[in-house]
Amino acid sequence: MIKKEEKNSIIEICPIRNVVARFGNKWALLLILILDENGPIRFNQLSKQIPDISTKVLANTLHVLEADGLVSRTVFPEVPLRVEYALTDTGKSLVPIIHTLTEWALQNMKPILKHRRAAEKQAGKA
Repeated sequence: MIKKEEKNSIIEICPIRNVVARFGNKWALLLILILDENGPIRFNQLSKQIPDISTKVLANTLHVLEADGLVSRTVFPEVPLRVEYALTDTGKSLVPIIHTLTEWALQNMKPILKHRRAAEKQAGKA
């Protein structure tokens, strides 16, 4: 029998669970693309570009991306304080992958939605 500690260590080294899951949430990929298109940008500007994200979720998402080294946060010692967010080189290296994933999603969205509706219809009959 595998101890719980050993199971956790296997999960911790899994790249999908440990890396991709951190930026694969609802807003992170969009933020990465916005940062790529705009360069360094302030929090309020980001918030305006994604009007349906709450301030708390935006701050948390930026914090996670910064903790993983995908986004940098620069504080300028000015009055009032100015903070800008930008992609790091690691974050920039993710952008082509996001574009490829977006192209795949666009090409496959219709059949996926068709299969999804069929599965939902089938589940409704059960």
